[in-house]
Amino acid sequence: MTLPDTAANPAGADRTFQVDLRGLVDLLSHHLYSSPRVYLRELMQNAVDALTARRRLEPAAPADAFGIRLYADGSVVRVEDDGVGLTEADVHTFLATIGRSSKRAEKIAEQRADFIGQFGIGLLSCFLVADEIHVLSRSAGTPDAPAVEWRGRGDGSYTVRTLPASARPRPGTTVTLTPRADAGEWTRPAQVHALARHFGSLLRHPVTFDDGTGGPGASVNPEPAPWARTYPTPGARSRALAAYGADVFGFTPLDTIELDLPAVGLKGIACVLPEAVPAGRRHGHRVHVKGMLLSEQAEEILPEWAFFVRCVVDAESLRPTASRESLYEDDTLAAVRDALAERLRAWIARAAASDPDLLARFLQAHHLAVKSLAVHDDEILRMLLPWLPFETTDGHSTLDEFARTHRTVLVTSSVEEFRQVAAIASAAGLGVVNGGYTYDRELVHRLPEIRPEVSVADLDPATLTAHLDPVDRETELAATAYLAQARDALAVFDCDVALRTFQPASAPALLVDSREARHERTRSQLAREQEGGLWGDILGALRQEAPRAQLILNQLNPLVRTAVAIDEPELARTSAEALYGQAAMLSRRPLRPAESSLINRSFLDLLAHALRKDS
Repeated sequence: MTLPDTAANPAGADRTFQVDLRGLVDLLSHHLYSSPRVYLRELMQNAVDALTARRRLEPAAPADAFGIRLYADGSVVRVEDDGVGLTEADVHTFLATIGRSSKRAEKIAEQRADFIGQFGIGLLSCFLVADEIHVLSRSAGTPDAPAVEWRGRGDGSYTVRTLPASARPRPGTTVTLTPRADAGEWTRPAQVHALARHFGSLLRHPVTFDDGTGGPGASVNPEPAPWARTYPTPGARSRALAAYGADVFGFTPLDTIELDLPAVGLKGIACVLPEAVPAGRRHGHRVHVKGMLLSEQAEEILPEWAFFVRCVVDAESLRPTASRESLYEDDTLAAVRDALAERLRAWIARAAASDPDLLARFLQAHHLAVKSLAVHDDEILRMLLPWLPFETTDGHSTLDEFARTHRTVLVTSSVEEFRQVAAIASAAGLGVVNGGYTYDRELVHRLPEIRPEVSVADLDPATLTAHLDPVDRETELAATAYLAQARDALAVFDCDVALRTFQPASAPALLVDSREARHERTRSQLAREQEGGLWGDILGALRQEAPRAQLILNQLNPLVRTAVAIDEPELARTSAEALYGQAAMLSRRPLRPAESSLINRSFLDLLAHALRKDS
């Protein structure tokens, strides 16, 4: 057995981590970055930060004095900048030490907000497409500074050389990559140009691209952001912003909302979607930080209820995550989210006050989003509740129109309950609103806040049955035997049977049964089945008198008048079951297996009876 060399590594001595660079690059490619394409963004970002530092050294230089030049001809990819450059000491300190960034130096750390990057691992992303990174740099801090060459390889080794200043006559940095054969998808000239425009179209420094064919370099960002330009008229500005939104998102906006938060240096636009989107489905937003595209799927920039817009913004003070592909959740982001939400509320308010046509088109497409906002926002509630559409017994109507006809507004708790009672309630003169859709019931109950003269109540089965006319005593007595047979046949469904008259006469029966009542009956049945056990004791303590469903037969209907005169017991039971099944189907609620079986059995029994009678 060989003992460790304690003299070389005495107990308790500090040791240095050994980094497997290939393993680290694999970690970056599979878990930090979404795609190898980010290598170009990282190089452009480093170049922008270098230009920012150079501007600090030479604040009087012309605005276009320093720029970024990209080159790709299929064999190499090169990114060159006129930035602050690196000294030999900088190269050893920052390029050869994983996790350290030149932007962390003490002189710069105090003003880090001027730089896009916050992490020193960006250069490693180049190993996603190349096995070697070549950096040639010359510092702008010293007039006669030499050029420094650094070559880093994917196996973790690197070399550094000092070269004459003539090797790079001007200060700045050039990064050259020789792509691997399997990286052609990301390093072809056309792709490099497309990626440069994708990431850098809003950068404030001039960026050009050369494909090596000898033609003039193409500008990657020929114009400033559309919201930073001047226009001859407000209409021209609106059209330009809408055209930009259409180009970025692929749809013509219903309207565009300008976003401007000077406190965090944020500018941009929100494009109102022309069509509705499913509830809760959130679109990603394009977020640039200091001109560089950070993310196309930044959901966190807006609150959840704002799914009717897509935004493109450029900000100065938002903090990117380590991958620089999303935003870091902090107090600044929370404040930005609240401020942008306020801008959207203000746009809705302006539309309600001055552009009813735009408001109508907006609500037609996005009433669900507005309802979700109105639930939590009293100002939006007061402003837009009268305009929002609801399903009512008078058809689709706004609450404002509905309240003019009905001073008492009844609201159902479910869609199926509304469908059960709509036709009969309408014929009885009752004003009922379908409260089964998301947010609707809660909003209808807040109608008196806008119209104090209107009262709102949940629809109770007793309220509806109270508006159905009783039959005369003689008719009731004649139907006693049939009603007894019907109640016995439907006892398995905890359903009572009554005879009334109501409109429309074409409706033979009405099944009054709420979801809550069905749940209570199910719980009571379970309690009965679990008698004697611990679970039974618990359910027994909760047990209430289970509410019964009610099948109300319509004496005005010819079929019902024929049915109640049946004196054959089996046929009476079958007809009652058939009437129950038909009423259950008209309610459009899900049928229980026993109800489906009853419908099939009663149909076959009636058919068999009819055939026997004919024969």
